[in-house]
Amino acid sequence: MKIKEQISKFGIWFALIALVIIFSLTTETFLTQTNLFNIARQVSIIGICSVGMTFVILMGAMDLSIGAIIGISAVVSATMMSNGIQPVLAVITSLILGVAIGLFIALIVNKIGILPIIVTLAMMTALRGACFIITGGMPVYGIPKSFLFLGQGYVGFFPVPVIIMIIVFIIGYVILEKTVIGRVVYGTGGNEDASRLSGVSVKKVKYFVFAIQGFLGSLAGIILLSRVNSGQPSAGTGYEMDIITACVLGGIRVTGGEGKILGVIIGVLTIGVLSNGMVLLGVNEFWQMIVKGAVLLIAVTADKISKKTSNKMSEGSVKTA
Repeated sequence: MKIKEQISKFGIWFALIALVIIFSLTTETFLTQTNLFNIARQVSIIGICSVGMTFVILMGAMDLSIGAIIGISAVVSATMMSNGIQPVLAVITSLILGVAIGLFIALIVNKIGILPIIVTLAMMTALRGACFIITGGMPVYGIPKSFLFLGQGYVGFFPVPVIIMIIVFIIGYVILEKTVIGRVVYGTGGNEDASRLSGVSVKKVKYFVFAIQGFLGSLAGIILLSRVNSGQPSAGTGYEMDIITACVLGGIRVTGGEGKILGVIIGVLTIGVLSNGMVLLGVNEFWQMIVKGAVLLIAVTADKISKKTSNKMSEGSVKTA
């Protein structure tokens, strides 16, 4: 059992190291400074959103709308700035919009009782449609050059999006590991009924978690807008897949209540390296989708097997006692 436990604990590290070695040997540009900075910028979007998704999954839910929140935030900010509105006001408006979307999702979940995965699926479709309505299906240009620093600038040797991602991870770690609300999130995901009976306002927890998810999704959308210098109506499409996969690879149990945000960092890096490496190898986009789908399936399967093993060990300990 110890070997299985070690594989379960450090398997993602081995996978990341293996991917780095493989892509280093099969491509000439993987380990170049330019490409490593490119990977860092790419994973920053996924990384920021994965912190919010970590809260959601730990609570025992799932959010499929995160990619669309990225998109709607990007096009709203771009549209406002292209019409002469100051970037600061456009950014604040988009962040408020993201929080509002998160609160609306929580409202539907709490008041009507629909499963979060269904609510967020509907929201994903609606928000994506709104992106195309706002932009008329065309990219929005006219972004002020000063705004591009957020997605393309550096502070010393470090890309600004990476610095923001690190700050978000630190704040997420502190909340989950050092505060009461963090313990409440874990407790709600572990056993919602028990948390409710112990006096926890589960509804408030859901409002809090989905508000965080909406805020971070909007923040990621704003950074993506700054990085690509245009508001694309399809911005964020498919990101929910990478974000969820990163969380599961990082050890966040899909049934909620278990996992550490530090592991998610490795999951994010693994997804970033995998995506970048496949692009450098010229892997067809559709094959990339197949590979990522397989990775998610394998991660969930491993999580399921790990949980069954833990349950058997617990049952064995009880019988022995």
